[in-house]
Amino acid sequence: MEITLSLLTVWLAMANGIFEPSSPPAPLKYAPIVMWHGMGDSCCNPFSLGHFSKFLEEQLPSVYVKSLQIGDNIVQDTENGFFMNVNDQVSIACSLIASDSQLVHGYNAIGFSQGGLFLRAVAQRCPNPPMLNLISVGGPHQGVYGLPHCLYPSHHMCDYVRRVLNVGAYWSWIQDRFVQAEYWHDPLNEEEYKEGSVFLADINNEKNKNNTYRENLLRLHKLVLIKFENDTMVLPKESEWFGFYAPGQGKVVLPLQETELYLEDRLGLKTLYEGNRLDLLSAPGDHLRFTKEWFIQNIIHKYLN
Repeated sequence: MEITLSLLTVWLAMANGIFEPSSPPAPLKYAPIVMWHGMGDSCCNPFSLGHFSKFLEEQLPSVYVKSLQIGDNIVQDTENGFFMNVNDQVSIACSLIASDSQLVHGYNAIGFSQGGLFLRAVAQRCPNPPMLNLISVGGPHQGVYGLPHCLYPSHHMCDYVRRVLNVGAYWSWIQDRFVQAEYWHDPLNEEEYKEGSVFLADINNEKNKNNTYRENLLRLHKLVLIKFENDTMVLPKESEWFGFYAPGQGKVVLPLQETELYLEDRLGLKTLYEGNRLDLLSAPGDHLRFTKEWFIQNIIHKYLN
């Protein structure tokens, strides 16, 4: 038997609350994303982070993506990645994040290369609004001992910075003006590094142990560290997983679990790891060389969805 309803019957049913018209499903809500670029790059380069922002928006419809720009334009943003004190950059980033009403309920952070390191400093120093997951894509969290090339191997600023670091990475005026000097980690001179480093030694709690840094990092739902298996830029590449050369030499690399930073749990890394909140991922290829398919499967589906 075929049953039909006239318009009048439908109207009467609705008026009496018997029949409710179906409403379209609400759009999916995704946590907003904050990104920070790497050395030699900028927030909005159409061939790098500008393109990547659009990729995220395609994969996560309606997601809000904020790519941090340190400076008044992309030229300044690129230059500041070489020549602006990292502590000042982190302060600016914290202000940009705190003043954005779209981020008030929390956000996921994705940092590329040195941007991953800098966003960790944001997590440790600026817990409001809350950072939910920190995804570090090739970030040198134990620093670097060598600067073979930048995002663009022939970049003239790379050559200039490399020559300066070879002269005196821990001279005060170099530490104040050269970004890469601020996460230069000389395993042959650990005491000089701890005394002279104005950024890395501080956020790694190697100067004065700052319990607030540890407490704030432990607020993260997940700390995700991506290491590139054939990385030729970050030396040693194990720094991307918080590994580094054993003190006093530059050949033998200690994995994270054998470092003092982990064993003493200065930053809460041991607590995060044992609580399944520190994920160590590896990607094939050289520095920042990953496919969209790899990122969708390993990052978007697991941490951004």
